[in-house]
Amino acid sequence: MKLFFTTTISVFLFCAAFANSSDSLKSKQFSFHAQSTVITQYKPMFKASYSGDNSLQTAEETQTSITVTLFATARLWHNANLICNPEIAGGSGLSSALGVASSTNGETFRVGSTEPKLYLARLALRQLFALNHNQTPQVSSANQLAGNIPTKYFSITFGKISLGDYFDFNSFSHDPRTHFIAWGLMNNGAWDYAANTRGYTPTLLFELVNPVNEFRLATSQVPTVANGGEMNPNLTKANAETFEFVHHYQFKKKDGAVHLMSFLTNTDMGNYKEILQQEPINPNIVDNRMCGRTKYGFCLNVEQWLNSSYGVFFRAGWNDGKNETWHFTEIDQSLSFGIAGNGNKWKRENDSWGAALAISGISKDHQAYLKAGGNGFMLGDGNLNYGLENVFETYYSFALNSNNLFLSVFYQLIVNPGYNRDRGPANVFSVRLHAEM
Repeated sequence: MKLFFTTTISVFLFCAAFANSSDSLKSKQFSFHAQSTVITQYKPMFKASYSGDNSLQTAEETQTSITVTLFATARLWHNANLICNPEIAGGSGLSSALGVASSTNGETFRVGSTEPKLYLARLALRQLFALNHNQTPQVSSANQLAGNIPTKYFSITFGKISLGDYFDFNSFSHDPRTHFIAWGLMNNGAWDYAANTRGYTPTLLFELVNPVNEFRLATSQVPTVANGGEMNPNLTKANAETFEFVHHYQFKKKDGAVHLMSFLTNTDMGNYKEILQQEPINPNIVDNRMCGRTKYGFCLNVEQWLNSSYGVFFRAGWNDGKNETWHFTEIDQSLSFGIAGNGNKWKRENDSWGAALAISGISKDHQAYLKAGGNGFMLGDGNLNYGLENVFETYYSFALNSNNLFLSVFYQLIVNPGYNRDRGPANVFSVRLHAEM
C-alpha cells in the first residue's frame, strides 16, 4: 500500500512539473507524452438474497486503481512510426471487478495486481502508404507525431496493441480516462475483443482510410486460458478476427459517424450446454474446453453531434453466447445510449459531462450455466434469478489546469448486478483524477 501511494504522488508531481513544458518534447521525429489516472470508488452496503464466489460484495467497500502510461513514438522512415508504451497499473476494482458484467471501473481492465507493476503495454510498427497527394495536418499527441498525413491511405500495423485503440471508437463514450468508466460504456459490451488480462494482444492490422469511409481488418492472438495473460502463439488453432466499416457523414451540418463491426474468435472454449449435461450441479466450464470452438458477433456504433457543445451516441451488440466468454466480459447482448458534451455553454470549454445507460444480457445457455452454480471469470452468484443488468452512469469532469489536469465525479446505479434480480440495486460513487502531459 505504501508503494501504491508513493507511485500515485510521484506521477502527479511529474505530470504537473512538465505540463507547461511538454511542447519541448514534441517534434516531427519524436513524440513523448504521459498520462496518469487514479479512480477511487465507494459502494455503500446493499441487500442480496445470496452471494457466490464471483459476486459483487454486499458490504460497504472502497477501492482505488491507478494507471501510468508513457507514450513514446519515433519516425523510422517516411510514414513509418514505432510506438512504445511502458505502463504501470495497480490497485483494485470493487470486489476485484467481479459480480457486475458492465463492471464499474474501466481502468481495472489494466490492473493485474493490487501493487503497481511495470509492463509493456504497446510495442508496434505502423507503415502508412499514401493513396493521394492531398495532406492533412495532425498535432503531436499520444502515439501520434506532428506533421502531415495523406487524406487517403492504406496502413499496416504489426505488434502488441489494444484493439480498442482502433475499433469501436466513439467521441462521447470510449475512454475510461476521459469519458464514462463503466465497461459497458467504454466499448460495445457484446464485443468479446481479443486481449490479455490487461487489454493488449499481438495483432496484424490493415486499414484503408479516406475522409468519408474507413475499413479495418485485424487478426490477433488470444490467451491460452480465458482472461489469461499468456498468449497462444499457434494462430492456426487459436486466433481472433475483427472487421469494421466506418462511415462519416453530416446531418444538418453536424458531424456524425456509423460503425459496423463483426468479430470471430477461434480457440478451445468450453460450451455452456455441454458442460451442464456433464455436470448438472456446480458445473465448471474449464472441464469442457475443446479446440475448434468459436464465438462470433456483430456490433453497431453511432454518434451524432447536435451542436458545438454536446451530442448523442448509441451502441448495440450481439454474440452467439454458446461458448464461454474468453476476453472481455460476460455480456452476450448489449445496448447503450447517452448524451455527453463540454462546458462551452457556461464558459468552461475544457470541462466535460455525460449521462448514459448500459443494458446487458446473456444467452439462454449462459443463464442456465450460472443458475446451476457455474462460474465465469467475472460472474457466479451460486444461483440466478435472471434479469437484464442495467447500469446508469452520470459524470462531470472539471478541468483544473487548462487541458492537463482533470477532476471528475461519477454516480452509477446498478440494477440486477450480474443479471440477478435477487441482488441489489447497488450504488457506486467515484472520483477520478487524470493528468496528461
